[in-house]
Amino acid sequence: MRVLMLSQFYPPTVGGEERHVQDLSVALAARGHDVSVATLWHAGQPARETDQGVRLHRVRGTMQRAKQLFIESERRHAPPFPDPELTLALRRVVAEERPQVVHAHNWLVHSFLPIKPWSGARLVMSLHDYSLVCAKKSLVYRDAPCSGPGPAKCLGCASRHYGAAKGIPTTLANWGMGLLERAAVDMFVTVSQATAAGNGLVGSRLPFQVIPNFLSDDLDAPGGGWDEYLAQLPEEEFLLFVGDLRPFKGIDVLLRAYAGMAGAPPLVLIGRITQDAPRDFPPNVRALGSWPHGAVMAAWRRSLAGLLPSVGYETFGIAALEGMASGRPVIASRIGGLADVVVDGETGFLVPPGDADALRRAIERLLADPQLRARMGQQAARRAAEFRAGAVVPRIEQLYRQLLAGEAGRGVPSKRVA
Repeated sequence: MRVLMLSQFYPPTVGGEERHVQDLSVALAARGHDVSVATLWHAGQPARETDQGVRLHRVRGTMQRAKQLFIESERRHAPPFPDPELTLALRRVVAEERPQVVHAHNWLVHSFLPIKPWSGARLVMSLHDYSLVCAKKSLVYRDAPCSGPGPAKCLGCASRHYGAAKGIPTTLANWGMGLLERAAVDMFVTVSQATAAGNGLVGSRLPFQVIPNFLSDDLDAPGGGWDEYLAQLPEEEFLLFVGDLRPFKGIDVLLRAYAGMAGAPPLVLIGRITQDAPRDFPPNVRALGSWPHGAVMAAWRRSLAGLLPSVGYETFGIAALEGMASGRPVIASRIGGLADVVVDGETGFLVPPGDADALRRAIERLLADPQLRARMGQQAARRAAEFRAGAVVPRIEQLYRQLLAGEAGRGVPSKRVA
């Protein structure tokens, strides 16, 4: 099959979604498919290159040229509406690659929608967030899980988040494009049941399947070259948090829980230090910023346990899965897709989101019982094996085949996977 991925970012830009697109593209190419990726160009990157058998096309849009619109210059995302320059660039890519399936992963799909009928391709849309219903993509309202969209509520929330000059047009554009997206997409793929529910797919007539994110089959392959990163880690074993250092990820809750513990091992934080990240940390906490994926996996293998206390609706929890694949128990919030990954009492603990005391007690229980940690770590590794590429990628291939054969589409019952 000829498959074109649409992803606004791609490695070396770091993030769970970017790694998923890369891993899926490389896995499909390794299985004999003709795979290409259209992604946004950023300074210093080549317009074209090949990554492990996958052809990359880095395209430029008009919005990306207005750097003042973006907080982070290295993450100039696709707009929530068709960018004419991006649409023309995608038309050129489609004409060259002639894909049978276009598999989109974020707002870059909006610049493809005008040429979807011309392309003749079937359109698959993976929802890694809540962008179908939320302009912020997070379903967070006033620093708490959102109960659902509403006109005045969404306009005010997005204005507080983006500023009124960006928030209002972003919300209106996302609403309008969401209607077109629902009409044009041949199959939605959500990474968890929580993501399907949050995007309003459950109970709708829209076609969707739940297929989780996955771990590369060669995740455990030995790697080196990370000495400069690993030298920043404590000499003794430590607790590990991986993710953006922002309230949505529960970083404030984690720091409160940790500050209330006596004699705890060091706490290491790996992830982007965003504008809303804490500026002061309790003693024995190391905030190390973003790391390459290989260095993160090496850190997991040196850790005692993983801590992922999100307060928002996590769509999946790939960081939790990577910690579990490294044989580490994980303590996470019982919210969103994290509950699809962590099995409470078996591979770690699930605690109420936002409850620093419950989080502290769960950490203390793990630290006090080495045998429990070891047993949960073993069970975590077995659980993570269910999410390897060899188990998940064939399901995506089957979905493509069904769409091309006309066996999947509107009215097809949803399927939940692992």
